[in-house]
Amino acid sequence: MAGPSQTAPVTWSAGDAERWLLSLELFGMRFGLDRMRSLMTALGRPNDAFGAIHVVGTNGKSSTVRMIDALLAHHDVRAGAYLSPHLVSFAERIRVGGVDATAPEFAATVGRARVAAEAVDRGLAGEDGVTQFEALTAAAYLHLAEAGVQVAVVEAGLGGRWDATNVIDAEIVVLTNIGLEHTRWLGTTIAEIAREKLAVLSRGATLILGADLHPDAGAEAAIAADREGATIIRAPRQPDALEPGLQLLARGAFQRRNFAVACAAARAYLGSLDGARVRAAALRTDVPGRFEVLADGDGSGVLVLDGAHNAAGISALAESLPAFLSGRPLVAVVSVLEDKDAGSMLERLLGLCTGIVFTASAHPRALRPGALERLAGELPPGVTSRCEEDPRCALVVARELAGRDGVVLATGSIYLVADLTRPVGAHRGSTL
Repeated sequence: MAGPSQTAPVTWSAGDAERWLLSLELFGMRFGLDRMRSLMTALGRPNDAFGAIHVVGTNGKSSTVRMIDALLAHHDVRAGAYLSPHLVSFAERIRVGGVDATAPEFAATVGRARVAAEAVDRGLAGEDGVTQFEALTAAAYLHLAEAGVQVAVVEAGLGGRWDATNVIDAEIVVLTNIGLEHTRWLGTTIAEIAREKLAVLSRGATLILGADLHPDAGAEAAIAADREGATIIRAPRQPDALEPGLQLLARGAFQRRNFAVACAAARAYLGSLDGARVRAAALRTDVPGRFEVLADGDGSGVLVLDGAHNAAGISALAESLPAFLSGRPLVAVVSVLEDKDAGSMLERLLGLCTGIVFTASAHPRALRPGALERLAGELPPGVTSRCEEDPRCALVVARELAGRDGVVLATGSIYLVADLTRPVGAHRGSTL
């Protein structure tokens, strides 16, 4: 592939690539596709080298992307995936054949994206430069193209219309659901937010809709499909409608709904699905940080990690907790960002807890523990609360409260899950 990718430094390490990407965070987030289009041109237009399935929505995008990717792979399609955010390393966001990019691969593609980004920045004559998400997306598309994937399953970052991922011509678009989130950028109503996300729809594409889609979002989907001559397919609420008695590795009723959407998307791409291959994909697809259950070998009990970060996500999690707990006590470790409806999130969670530990992730917009405690209001009878600034200390306190027979749940923010997942002493993750 021609372009500046040929002149990237060969001595770059994955650590160098991570540090460079983190340095771009200082410049924040800026919508618009001009910089991204310039990056694609500089890199030889890798975004044109593969087919695409574009996944947009409020909740469930990462899970759905992983599930579509797995379904395609089990049907002998060379597929890749691009997700966000990550837990430990940026390399987790770029996957081929169900495997994260290796450290050397990640270093090489980010290094080449950096050369392209510097060339684009020089041409901007003092205007805003390439952002972190644009640089990473460019590196991902370059890696997927050079890996020879037939199709990339791409998770939109924020919105759709002006999101950096929207330089692909996706033959299939998936809209998982719509909630009132990121209203500062996307609109203040369900319809407005849906409109922004549905702007990724290409002429003649197939549009897959999640079963729980709000009626206002459904109306916007019909308008967008009519405008673009797209075909709408409504996914069933449960995958059993496609494959009766299906068992999933990913836990939670919400993951069954996500898998139903993934099956609808995979079938739209393939034309049909093989039942045995669907079952194999379902049993082998995990989703780190989403109802991820860790049984500690030191006898300190069970830890559940779930990055639910808004009221709808917490509600979906709460729906699945009673059956999992089977009467065991639950102590939650909670951190929430300041732009979320923390009060509603806590209201949905507290009724299931015997204890709660308020903490703050390393994200600069994380609410302080005391603020969370105030937002929780009066606790239900018998519920114990604590405040701990450090997430790892909060986890220790929660384990003490839960006891060996209890369950500890860390939730409220994917950044909290990332803090607890990263090795001690490792550099922080991205906050974008």
